[in-house]
Amino acid sequence: MPKIIGSSLAEHREQVRHRLFTALSTLMETSGFDAISLADIAARAGVGRTAVYNHFPDKESVLLGFIEHETGAYVAALERALADVDDPVDQLRVYVLQQIQLKRVYHLAPGPDLRTVVSRATMERLRDHIDQVEQMLRRILVLGIATGRLPRQDLDAVVPLVNSCLAGRPVPDSGPARDRAIEATVGFVMRAVGVDPVTVDERQLTGV
Repeated sequence: MPKIIGSSLAEHREQVRHRLFTALSTLMETSGFDAISLADIAARAGVGRTAVYNHFPDKESVLLGFIEHETGAYVAALERALADVDDPVDQLRVYVLQQIQLKRVYHLAPGPDLRTVVSRATMERLRDHIDQVEQMLRRILVLGIATGRLPRQDLDAVVPLVNSCLAGRPVPDSGPARDRAIEATVGFVMRAVGVDPVTVDERQLTGV
């Protein structure tokens, strides 16, 4: 009988899934998803290959589980960060900063774009998770327009454009270069939705 990790079957299942997600994330930092096998994931996780099938039927299912887990954690963290922020422009700044912090291994992995190496059904489910994040940005922009803090604009076009910009923007890990990159990114997104970042900074300094 396989060794149980943790004090219960539920904890065992959660620990195994965590190991598999960590293994996939680590592997995708250096390899394209197409080059990673289920055996690679199992070996990296220290889990028997046959045991993996008790949780996921194939590596695309591991990917979906990983992204679902990451998206859920990110959305919860973003909701907490926005909980005490009332002004939609300030909310937008928080959103951008949270997006910069998000580590998108599945976007940044070397090798072919995921869209070319996974099934259409998997891509549709991946899109569902992207939509969860986009809806949060849309909510902020809708509030900004309703309160007159932002100009009217085509949100169907603006929301995916902003998120694409943030997803593809490389930011240094630390130091002055990171600070400059973050400042430039925040300023770019603010201007893209019709906000003068200089005016926002002045308002924060004066308390207006």
